[in-house]
Amino acid sequence: MRAVVIRSVGSPEVVEIAEVPRPEPGAGQIRIKVEAAALNPADAGLWSGAFGPIPDGEYLGLGWDVAGTVDAVGPITDFTVGDRVIAIVHGGGKPLGGQAEYVVVEQYAAAPAPARFDSAAASTLPLNALTAVQALDNLGLRSGDTLAVTGAAGAVGGYALEIARTRGIRTLALARPSDEEYVTGTLGARWFTTSGDDPAAAIRGIWPDGADGVLDAAVLSDAVIGAVRDGGSYTALRGDRIPGPTRGIKIHLTSVAPDGAGLTKLVHLADAGLLTPRVAQTYPLADAAKAHARMVQSGLRGRVVLIP
Repeated sequence: MRAVVIRSVGSPEVVEIAEVPRPEPGAGQIRIKVEAAALNPADAGLWSGAFGPIPDGEYLGLGWDVAGTVDAVGPITDFTVGDRVIAIVHGGGKPLGGQAEYVVVEQYAAAPAPARFDSAAASTLPLNALTAVQALDNLGLRSGDTLAVTGAAGAVGGYALEIARTRGIRTLALARPSDEEYVTGTLGARWFTTSGDDPAAAIRGIWPDGADGVLDAAVLSDAVIGAVRDGGSYTALRGDRIPGPTRGIKIHLTSVAPDGAGLTKLVHLADAGLLTPRVAQTYPLADAAKAHARMVQSGLRGRVVLIP
């Protein structure tokens, strides 16, 4: 079968299509015939060398998100052949990722696909929406609390705004001026601001006492920690950009974990019309290198998706 792999690190040109063995599911696993696979910044981190070099003679697969149909199951599984599913293919640095014709995942990493979304849109849910919901859980906010989301027009930030709204949390979106209508209209942010040179000051211009929590999807780190009230909460999404402790603020790092039950809850929100997928562009699997090059260009809104 065909799969997207890299044998060295560098620019998007290192991304290639290889013929690899089709995987077989073991106990508690399902094999998915992939219909769509979203690209994420974590993929760029792998091919750019942010996670280190690739040993000579080896290759690594790309892709964390898939939507497709179960075509084989191992023993002790709850899914059946023919089920339409979405799944998170957890962790980079493996010979096979989700950007392939077939992928095997643990059943606890999968959920029934949302009926309202086509496969391309459905493939944007697993990594991005799970990151958003797990980040919100880490912040520990309650109904009526205030949340500022940086990078609010991005995939994680956008889902965070919508999920927070279902919890009764009051949200402020930080994004580019051109995204104001989208994040306040479609995504339902109650307040909007642009970060400018001082994002913390921009937030305190609306909430002088600071936000109860900040979800830092734009990785602003020290530049935005000042927007959190004394004793509030902040969550980072990258381990290399965590601000230091200050003013009793609880600092969290959200590193997404597979959660089929959590993913199922997100699917229910999607089918209720409460989550908005955003597909920027689709490419055939054969054009994977072009798709990865497009992903890292400026001005992209939504996810690039590969279609095997």
